[in-house]
Amino acid sequence: MTVPMRPSPSACPACAAAPAAEALAARALPGAQIALSLPTIHCSACISKIERALNADSRVKSARVNLTLKRASIDAAPEVTAEDMRALVEGLGYEAYELDQGTLNATANDRAGRDLLMRLAVAGFASMNVMLLSVSVWSGAEDATRDMFHWISAAITLPAIAFSGVPFFRNAWAALRNGRLNMDVPIVLAVVLAILTSLWETMLSGEHAYFDAALTLTFFLLAGRYLDHRTRAIARSAAEELTALEVPRAIRLRAGVEEQVNVALLAAGDLILVRPGGRMPVDGVIVEGTSEIDRSLLTGETLPVFAGEGQVVSAGEVNLTGPLTIRATAVGAETSLHRMADLVAIAESGRSRYTSLADSAAKLYAPGVHILAGLSFMGWYLYTWDVRTALNIAAAVLIITCPCALGLAVPAVTTAASGRLFRRGMLIKHETALERLAQVDTVVFDKTGTLTTGMPQLTNLDGLPRAVVEVALALAQGSSHPLAQSITRAARGAGFAAAAVTDITEVPGYGTKGRCNGQEVRLGRASWTGAQALSETATFLKIGDQLPVAFTFADALRPGAAEVVQGLMDQGKRVILISGDTTPAVEALATRLGIPQWMAEALPADKAARVAALTAEGAHVLMVGDGLNDTAALAGAHVSISPATALDAARVASDIVLLGNDLSPIAAACVTAKSATRRIRENFQIATVYNVIAVPLAVAGLCSPLIAALAMSLSSITVSLNALRLR
Repeated sequence: MTVPMRPSPSACPACAAAPAAEALAARALPGAQIALSLPTIHCSACISKIERALNADSRVKSARVNLTLKRASIDAAPEVTAEDMRALVEGLGYEAYELDQGTLNATANDRAGRDLLMRLAVAGFASMNVMLLSVSVWSGAEDATRDMFHWISAAITLPAIAFSGVPFFRNAWAALRNGRLNMDVPIVLAVVLAILTSLWETMLSGEHAYFDAALTLTFFLLAGRYLDHRTRAIARSAAEELTALEVPRAIRLRAGVEEQVNVALLAAGDLILVRPGGRMPVDGVIVEGTSEIDRSLLTGETLPVFAGEGQVVSAGEVNLTGPLTIRATAVGAETSLHRMADLVAIAESGRSRYTSLADSAAKLYAPGVHILAGLSFMGWYLYTWDVRTALNIAAAVLIITCPCALGLAVPAVTTAASGRLFRRGMLIKHETALERLAQVDTVVFDKTGTLTTGMPQLTNLDGLPRAVVEVALALAQGSSHPLAQSITRAARGAGFAAAAVTDITEVPGYGTKGRCNGQEVRLGRASWTGAQALSETATFLKIGDQLPVAFTFADALRPGAAEVVQGLMDQGKRVILISGDTTPAVEALATRLGIPQWMAEALPADKAARVAALTAEGAHVLMVGDGLNDTAALAGAHVSISPATALDAARVASDIVLLGNDLSPIAAACVTAKSATRRIRENFQIATVYNVIAVPLAVAGLCSPLIAALAMSLSSITVSLNALRLR
C-alpha cells in the first residue's frame, strides 16, 4: 500500500512539540510505507531471513521486523505495492497479510507511557530540590531564613504538582462526578490539603510546611503508576486491529475492465476479482472461477475448502489457487469481519467491569481516611478552638495515612510476578490479568494453532515407494496448497529429488497434474483422482492407470499441549475444547488429550456465546486461542492467553501472550497468579498495620513533616520487599 511516510516519533519529549519540523521531514522522505502482519514468525532466525530478503530488494530502502508485534515495517520506493512485498515474504515460506497503515498509526504511539514518565521526572526533580530546602529548615533555620526557604519550596511545588498530579486529579474528578470513590480521591485530598496548609503556615511564618511531603507522595505514586504501565505491552483495541486487517483496496470489474479502487467505494452488487493469494475484501457469492479457500484464520478449519460458482465467501478468507470473480453482497460495516470486530468491542467493554483488588480496597480505605481526618479536625478544634492547629493535624493525618503503600501494593507484585512469568515465556499485558487468572476454574482451548501447530504433517512417508514420492514432490513443489507444501517439506527433508514431470498445471479447486514418462499424473482430491475418500486427512496421487496412492496427514500437537491439559486438570480446573474444525478432527484431538467436553464446527459467535454462557453460570473462564475466530471469545473471557504465533488481533484481544511454542507454562502461570494475589493481599495488610501504628501518632499531633515523610518511605519499601519474594 502507498501512503505518505511519517518519521517515527522522537524519544525526546520536547520534539513532540515541533509538528512543523516533523511535517517538513515527512515531505523530504517520499516513498511507500508498508505494514505486513506475519503471524507465523517465531524466532530471531525468522526475523533475519525476512529482513535480509526485503533489504536485498533494490526497491526497498529499509525493512524491520518486530517479533513482538509479528509485523514488518517496510520503507520502499513509491511504485512498490504491498502485494509486491507480500509475495516476496510468502516466497520465503511465511504467511503475510497487508495491514492498513492509517488505522495502525492512530494507536501506534505509547503517549500514555511518555506522559507518565515526563510527569514522574518533574515530580522527582522538584521533590529533590524541596527536600534539600526542608533539610535546611529541619537543621535549625529560623525566622526570615526559614520563611524564605518555605516560599522557595512553594514556588517549586505549586507548578510541579499542577503538572505532575494531573493523572490523579483527572481520575479523582471522574470518580466524584460519578458519585463514587477510588484510590485517587484521598491522594488528591491529601496533596491539596498539604499544599493549602503549607501555604497558610508559610504566610503566618509557621515552623512546619508540608511541600516536601506533597511532592514525595506524588513522586512515589507516579512511580507505581508508571511501573504498572510498563509491566504490560500497550494493547491497542482488538477491534482496531481487526479493522486494520480489512483489505484496503480491491479490483472492481466494470464492463470487463479491471480498476483498482478503495474498498470504501465498493457497493453491494459490484463484481470483484480476487486473484490467487488475495483476501476477500467483502462478503459475496462466487459467480465465476474455481479455487480453494483458506478459512483457518476466521473459522479454525485446518484444510482449505473447495470454492466454485454459487458458493458464499466472507471478508478475510484467503483465495489459494485460482482467480475468482465474486458479486458483493455485504460491504464495509456489514461484512462478517466487521461484525466480528463489533463482537470484540462488546466483549472488551464487558471485561472493563471487573473490579480490581486496589479498587476494592479504595472503597473501604478512602471513606475511612476522610472520616478520620474530619474527626481529627473537629476534635482538635473543639479542644483548642484554634483552626490553625486543627487544620495542621488533619493535614498530618491525611499525609501519614496517604495510600502510597496501597498505591504500590499492586504494581510492585505484578512487576515481580510478570518478571517471573516472562522468564518462563509469558508476557503479561493487562494490569489485572494476574488477579483474574488466579480466579480461573474453567479453561477453554481452541484447537488449530493453539493445541496443535496448525500445519498438516505427512504421516506415511516411510511406507510409500520412492518413485511415487518423487512424482508427488514434482507436482507439489509449485503449489501453495497446505497439503502440497507439507509433502514438499517432508520429501525434501528426507532427501528425495523431484521426478522429471512436464506440463505441470494446477487445476484450481482440484489439484495439480502433469506428464511423466508419457503418462498423466495427478495429485489432488479423491474424487478427481478416482480414489475413495478416507476418514483422515489425505490427498491422492494417480499415475496413469495405476490405483491412486494416499498421502495421509495429521495436525501435530504443539509442544506441552498434553502436559498443560493434564496440569490444569490436576489443579481441579474444568477443561473444554472448542474449535471451528470438523467434528472428526476435534473429537480425535479431544480423545487424544483426554478432554471430556468439546465442541466442533463452532463459528466465532458460537465461541463467544459459549464463553458468555459459562460466565453466566458463574464460571471464571480462561480462553486460550490464536485466530481471528477466537478474538471475541478471548475478549469476552474472564482472562485470556494467546500464543506468539497468533494473529495480531488475537494477541491484542488477550491479556497474556505466550512467547514460546511450549504451552506447559500456562499451568504454572495459574499457580504464580494465586501466589501473586496472596502477596497483594499481604501488602494491603502491611499498609493497614502501618496505618494502625501511625494514625494514633498523627491524631495526637506527634508527627512532624520529617516523621511523615520517613513513615511513607518505610511503608513503600516494606511493600516492595514483600513483592520481591515472588522472584
